Amino acid sequence: MAKTVEETVRMNGAVPATVGILKGQIHVGLSEEELKFLAQTKDCVKVSRRDLPYVLSQDQATSGSVIEKAIQQALKEARSQAVQGKDVTPFLLRRVNELTGGKSLKSNIALIKNNAAVGSRIAVALSQLPYTRDGRRKHTSARERKDQPGADCRPVVIGGINVDFIAKSNHDAMVFGGQTNSGRVHQSFGGVGRNLADCLSRLGANPLFISAVGQDEHASSVMRYCSHMDMCGVARLKEHNTATYCAVINSTGDLSLGLGDMDIHQQITEDYVAHFAENIRRARLVCIDGNIPLSTIQFVCEIARTSRVPVCFEPTDEDKSCKPFLTDGWTALTFISPNLKELMGINRTLGHPTPLDIPHTVDDIIDTAIYLSLPLLQHLKCVVVTLGANGVLLCGHTDGEALSLNLKNPVRTGERCAVHYPPAPIDAKEIVNVSGAGDSFMSGLLSGVLTELDTDTCVRMGLLSARLSLRSQGPISPLISPTSINPQQVEAVDWPKPRQWNIDPTNGKSGLTQRHQRKS
Repeated sequence: MAKTVEETVRMNGAVPATVGILKGQIHVGLSEEELKFLAQTKDCVKVSRRDLPYVLSQDQATSGSVIEKAIQQALKEARSQAVQGKDVTPFLLRRVNELTGGKSLKSNIALIKNNAAVGSRIAVALSQLPYTRDGRRKHTSARERKDQPGADCRPVVIGGINVDFIAKSNHDAMVFGGQTNSGRVHQSFGGVGRNLADCLSRLGANPLFISAVGQDEHASSVMRYCSHMDMCGVARLKEHNTATYCAVINSTGDLSLGLGDMDIHQQITEDYVAHFAENIRRARLVCIDGNIPLSTIQFVCEIARTSRVPVCFEPTDEDKSCKPFLTDGWTALTFISPNLKELMGINRTLGHPTPLDIPHTVDDIIDTAIYLSLPLLQHLKCVVVTLGANGVLLCGHTDGEALSLNLKNPVRTGERCAVHYPPAPIDAKEIVNVSGAGDSFMSGLLSGVLTELDTDTCVRMGLLSARLSLRSQGPISPLISPTSINPQQVEAVDWPKPRQWNIDPTNGKSGLTQRHQRKS
C-alpha cells in the first residue's frame, strides 16, 4: 500500500516521503526494506493525530447515509460502554467496519490513495507560490482577498434545511403510550444552517447559503419562505425528499421528542460544495453545521485552513457535534457553539476525561464548561457554550484585558479567559419556543463580529436575537432586523453584569472552582 501511495504522489507531480518511527528514531522517506519491516510487524502502531479515516473517496465511496448511520451508532456504543482516551479510535474503526459489512475498509483504502493525490496537488500548488523579500512564502489572507476589486467576501453558510412541524402540548406533563394530548400544531422552516443563514440575512450580512432540498411541495414552500435569503447555493434534487422534522414540546417550550427525515443532508457532498470553493476562499467567515457529511466538513476545513478563512461550527446535536473532532479537521475551526452535553461529547471523542453527570448549580455548570473548553483552546479562538436559561459562557483568549472575537487577528497569543453572560431579561410566560434560540444567538453574535464590534456588544446582540426568537413560533423571529438588533438597542437594556475569570491551564478544575467562590 505504501508503495502504491508513493507512486500516486509521484503521478501528481510531488516527491513522496513516507514517515515512520523505527527504533525510536523518526525517518522521513523509508527504504523498501524499512517499508517491508513495518508492513510485516504485527504489533506496528499507527502514529498520528487522532484520525478516523472513513472520509470517502468519491470514486469508491460507500453510501454516505450508510456510513453516517454507522458512525452515529458506533459513537453511541462508545459512549454507553464508557470507551475513552486512546481506545476511542480503534473501537470506532472496528465498529464502523463491522456495521458496514467491511465496506468502510475498502473506503479507507480508497481514502488513503485519494488523500495522497489531493495532498500532492496541494504541495505542488504551494511550491508555486511567490516568496516575500525575506524568503517566506507569500499567502493572502481572507481580509486581503476582500480588498481585491470585485471580490465577493460575504459569509458562506453550509448546512441543513428542514420543514419543521412543531406540536406544542397544552400541558407540562404529556401522556405517552398511544393517548392523544391536546395542543396546537404549526409548520415552520428550520435546519441549523438555514436558521443561521436566515438570521444573518435579516441582520444584513447577506450570506451565501449552500444546502439541498428535493423537488417536492415542501421545497417550494421553503424557497418561497426564504426569498429574503441568497439561496443560489441550494441544490434541487430529484428522487430525494426535502428534510422534515417533527418536534413535540411541552407547554413551557421544552423539547420532549423529535423525529426527523434528514437523509437528503448527505447529498451536500464535497463534490457539490466544490462548485463554491472560490466563495469559501474569499469569505470573511464560513459557518457549517453538523448535518453535513463528515467528508464535506473536512473538505471545507481544509480550504479554510489553506486560505486562512475563519470557520464557525454549530454542532446541531450531541452525536453530530463529534464529527469534526473525529479527525484533525477541527484544528481549522475558529469558533464552536456547543451546549454542555455537546461539549462533553466532543471531549469524549478527543479522549479527554469528562464528568459522568451534568452539574445542577450555575457555578458548577460554568466550572465544568470551562474545564471542558480548555483543551480545545489550543487551536480554537473561542468556545461559545450556550447554557439555556443560564445564559452563555465564552472561553477564549484575551486581547489586552478583554476576551477577543476579532477576526483580524486569528493568532491565539493572549492569556486564556472565560466570561459568563446572563441571558437577556425575559418573563417565562413570554417563551413560546426554544428550538431556534441558540442559532439566533450565534447569528447575532457573528453579525457583531463581522462589523468589528467589541465582545460585550457582540454577545448582547446575540442575546437580544435569542430573546426575540424565544417569543416566536418559528425558530428565527421575523422581528429580527438591523433596527431591532444593534448597539443602540444593546445600550437600552439594563444588563446583569458578566463575570470574567483568567484561566491558568495548569490549575485544572479545582483552581477554577476556587475562583468561582472568590468572584461570587
